[in-house]
Amino acid sequence: MSIEATLKELGIDLPPPVAPVANYIPFVVTGNLVSISGQLPIKDGEIAYTGKVEEAVSIEEAGVAARLCGINLISQMKAACGGDLNRVKRVLKLGAFVNCKEGFGGQPQIINATSDLMVAVFGEKGRHSRSAVGTNALPRNVPVEIDALIEIE
Repeated sequence: MSIEATLKELGIDLPPPVAPVANYIPFVVTGNLVSISGQLPIKDGEIAYTGKVEEAVSIEEAGVAARLCGINLISQMKAACGGDLNRVKRVLKLGAFVNCKEGFGGQPQIINATSDLMVAVFGEKGRHSRSAVGTNALPRNVPVEIDALIEIE
């Protein structure tokens, strides 16, 4: 089954890739590797969630935000692959940051929403290594930011 068919089956309509908000580019392709800049929980051109996890944002909402970051990552993957997501050979690594209060340790639970999405969309090729780090602040006060390293054909 094609990745596009899988996305359709999952009810996911990919948005256009989110444009950079500062002095960087959304992805870099070198050889068969693609490094994708951190994606925020942006939907319809707007930040969908703001605030610290367990203060302004619940763990459940943060999971939804993390899934949204994952959808934006896939949109960037599609752009990096010239529109053909079947060129994704492997999702190698996710780097995830969670804006949370001191002492919070639930980052892995939140980022599972993105990891689960990658496996649902890409199957075994979506299994990846990752980091899930808590931080005291993120750009635009979002609760989650996630970057990725992928291999393409």
